[in-house]
Amino acid sequence: MSECQVPQALFLAGNAMLYSPGMNALQVLLSFLFPLLGYLFGSLPISIWITRFVKGVDVRDAGSGHATTTNTIRQAGFGWGALVLILDIAKGFVPTYLALKLVEQNGILLYAVPLTSALAVAGHCWPLFAQFRGGMGLAAFGGALLAVHWFAFCIGLGLLLVLVLVIHHSARASVLAGILIAPLFWLFHLRGAEMWIALAGGLVIAFRFLIDWNRKYRELWLDREKTAR
Repeated sequence: MSECQVPQALFLAGNAMLYSPGMNALQVLLSFLFPLLGYLFGSLPISIWITRFVKGVDVRDAGSGHATTTNTIRQAGFGWGALVLILDIAKGFVPTYLALKLVEQNGILLYAVPLTSALAVAGHCWPLFAQFRGGMGLAAFGGALLAVHWFAFCIGLGLLLVLVLVIHHSARASVLAGILIAPLFWLFHLRGAEMWIALAGGLVIAFRFLIDWNRKYRELWLDREKTAR
């Protein structure tokens, strides 16, 4: 079985159980602690730390008021923004990848993987270490999908870009992408771990972006709000 087939095999309906009599206490404990680890890892406020280090400012004081890559670009430049993007993707990738490896080794229960990824996204949005005022979760969500398979990541990114181009509003496009990504994976026969991660993480993304549903943008890609004339 190839590496990309392992997560899907693990999440076949016949094996998707919450508890098995063969599970020991350590496996059950890890299955509850690993999602917590995902949240803590997602809570690392990378963009806030970097802008404070580079410019001595809080990234949330500009643009949309969120700790995002675009706000980092605005305050610290493209290079630092690119670094923030990579590290924010890693916040979703690392805990999801480790959870998948533990499932392969029968170290944790199956439900812990999508829960870990969803809580990593939630940590990015509502970080414990930054007064629960963080980013929008897209980079961490992308990282979680990338941990399963690059193709799932590409489909998710493509869906978001198409919706942004059609709707011309990034927040509303992100809400719809969060809702539609799991059904889209089903249609593409991506019905393993990536579909459950898409379902759990997509719901977090949709909920997060609802707060910006009525935001009016002047520069869509930089997430700036229109100013009154």
